[in-house]
Amino acid sequence: MKYNRNSYLNTHRDAWVEVNLDSIEKNILELKKYLKPHSKLFAVVKADAYGHGAVMIAPILLASGVDFLGVSSIDEGLQLREAKIQAPILVLGAVPVWSFDWAATNNISVSVFSEEHIEACKQTFEKTGIKPKVHVKIDTGMNRIGVRPENAVGFINKIKKSDFIELEGIFTHFATAETESYAKEQYQKFQSVINAIDHNGLLIHCCNTSAVVCYDDFSYNMARVGVGIYGLQPDLTQNTAKPNLKQAISLRGRITNIHTAQKGEGVSYSHTFQTSGTTKIATIPIGYADGVFRGLSNKIYGIVNGKKIKQIGNITMDQMMFDITDCDVKEGDTITLLGQDGEQFISIDEWAKILGTIHYELTCALRVRLPRVYTR
Repeated sequence: MKYNRNSYLNTHRDAWVEVNLDSIEKNILELKKYLKPHSKLFAVVKADAYGHGAVMIAPILLASGVDFLGVSSIDEGLQLREAKIQAPILVLGAVPVWSFDWAATNNISVSVFSEEHIEACKQTFEKTGIKPKVHVKIDTGMNRIGVRPENAVGFINKIKKSDFIELEGIFTHFATAETESYAKEQYQKFQSVINAIDHNGLLIHCCNTSAVVCYDDFSYNMARVGVGIYGLQPDLTQNTAKPNLKQAISLRGRITNIHTAQKGEGVSYSHTFQTSGTTKIATIPIGYADGVFRGLSNKIYGIVNGKKIKQIGNITMDQMMFDITDCDVKEGDTITLLGQDGEQFISIDEWAKILGTIHYELTCALRVRLPRVYTR
């Protein structure tokens, strides 16, 4: 056999995303250290758990003490329900009014912030006999969705008086949690609303991962964490120490071809890399269609048998090449693009810095055509 597959890899591709469940469990335990006493923990699993696989990791999160799951759409919530996930689920984004029936009949809570939403709840109750569960979203400065603070008290009280809605919670979202002055300004706007209503029995949540770590004086009874779960460091204020988080995601591919190029030969489209001498080149079946952006070409490294190697030439749609001149490798050996191999480690932050973006944009971009493998 030319290729040796590990028994846990049931896939027909020589490329895969690996998710370490131990790391996710440890990250949950680390984040719990920052929570208020008796605070519920809300895990954001939107965008397929930031590329980590929501259906697969949801049971691990719940077993680790997570109380609530957050998604971005009804469809994401339904996917969890179809996988027999019974935990409370909130759609954090705007829900089309025509899908409120689906939310109610599948016990999925929705974010509301308009009169149209109240009317949709009424119609759903009249059709199904089920009171939609809702969380009021307050826009304290994100300028994305939500009811403005000056209108929030009246809006919340109207919902509380409606006998066809079940009000579960009230929340906001920080635009720049790493900027103390603006985060506190948003928090004060939020608290002014909370203090003006009877919030007994309601879930009050405002803190994302950054805010949970940075502000121990903020009040809430549920904390909403996202990136930290997956071991991705949040943006923090200048004097805040980083939590001890472990990157859960790795990206690996097996070498499908090895050949030798002579001095002065170009590699890949447009020949953006030219060999300076006799060069041994390895190809793996991962490309920009898998979420490894073309802008990373000639700028990233892989690890093979514990040794770092340089990626060369333009990354193509389905493949990329590495210089393995100084390595003793063979076809079928694994190259790690992200994660740990021996003493070497490649962080997703390295890619984000090259591209001038955020780490979780890149984990979300690792496409579904890459199989997910779950390890401990």
